[in-house]
Amino acid sequence: MSSERSTLITARPPGLVDVLDRILDKGLVIAGDIKVSLANVELLTLQIRLLVCSIDKAEQIGLNWWRYDTNLTTRAERAEAENVELRERLTELEQEIKKLAAANIAAARESTEVVTSRRAGRKANKKRRNK
Repeated sequence: MSSERSTLITARPPGLVDVLDRILDKGLVIAGDIKVSLANVELLTLQIRLLVCSIDKAEQIGLNWWRYDTNLTTRAERAEAENVELRERLTELEQEIKKLAAANIAAARESTEVVTSRRAGRKANKKRRNK
């Protein structure tokens, strides 16, 4: 019993460094809602979500906003410029699709008119033959 007691006494509780290391390694999520109501009328709702973890853990779970934050990196400026370029290209492609669709509609109308005129011509020829 004395050996058990001595190991319990000598084993120190986890210190702040150990706790922080574990939190950063595993992550810690704190979530809460604050609602302010007056006479059963909700006036204000605050949703608070806090995630404390290491950068490695954040990237592992898919959080990497700091890579693209314009206040933190220049890579974000390049990403924004690329986004603008892609939006412009998308607009150009949409306009081209509209032009092609309009051309297809016009071609379909023209082909319908040709078929209609051929049918009318055939009917006229049949009437001439029958007379």
